[in-house]
Amino acid sequence: MTTGRLYDIQGFSVQDGPGIRTTAFLKGCPLRCPWCHSPESQAFYKQLSWMSMRCLGLEACKSRCMKACPKNAIEEGPLKTDIATGAQLRTVHVKRDLCDNCGACADKCYVEALTMCGKDYTSQELVDRLLQDKSFFETSGGGVTISGGEPLCQIDFVVEVLQGLKENGIHTALDTTGYAPWETLVRTTPYVDLYLYDLKHMDSAKHKATVAVPNERIKENARKLAEAGKKLQVRIPVIPMFNWDEENIRATAEFCAGLGEAVQMVQLLPYHNLGVMKYLRISDGKPMEATPPSEEKMAQLRDLMASYGLNVTIH
Repeated sequence: MTTGRLYDIQGFSVQDGPGIRTTAFLKGCPLRCPWCHSPESQAFYKQLSWMSMRCLGLEACKSRCMKACPKNAIEEGPLKTDIATGAQLRTVHVKRDLCDNCGACADKCYVEALTMCGKDYTSQELVDRLLQDKSFFETSGGGVTISGGEPLCQIDFVVEVLQGLKENGIHTALDTTGYAPWETLVRTTPYVDLYLYDLKHMDSAKHKATVAVPNERIKENARKLAEAGKKLQVRIPVIPMFNWDEENIRATAEFCAGLGEAVQMVQLLPYHNLGVMKYLRISDGKPMEATPPSEEKMAQLRDLMASYGLNVTIH
């Protein structure tokens, strides 16, 4: 029985495939999309997450986490205003250059301002957890979506989970970047009903310069899935100044149309900045920030792609 690492399980998910679904989010991804709304999904290892709004800022409380850290990586942090009293309270700060994500401080933080992002499950433990929601799937035509990160990076675990779900009659979807050897991806085909397939940019050089990997393998795997008779729901993040120009949108539409009846739907996902605060919880670095595309812009892109005979929706 294989063990895998997740960072979240989300129930009542209605955007990750048909019906009401439960989505399991696995840690680890070979791509480095600067707009990623789940930056905690990128690293394979467990990470210390720091949520300042939960910190009480009380001296007795702060001393617990500060004393617990064997690396002295927890120090006095910035001031914040207590909403209830108006008092100025000093929170803590994680010195990321010293922190080794051991989790000692999180064990002492009873308000869960400090938590560890990443939890290990055996494949059977995860299947058992997902089956708890089976009644929702049966009444809504839903099921389970395995997402990430990039779930193909934990392929043995993913295949075992998918097998367990199919043995129980559950509709399955796999949310993937497609960036893996075909020999890896093809192992999932007997157990996946729908692939939620990400496409970032049609130009491989721009793709690599922005997200750290080229796109030839991604496009080839999409073609092979289509040839194998699998169903695809293509998902395109619409990122300002990266892939929302007409040339790329037309090239993307042509590619999707070329996959034929395999493409059930194309979802346009407008950039949002919800990942900014999540990024700051696990890093001192500067995340990408941009102005989300307008409704008018999204409608133009939808109509352009739909002109190629595609079923296009805006997420």
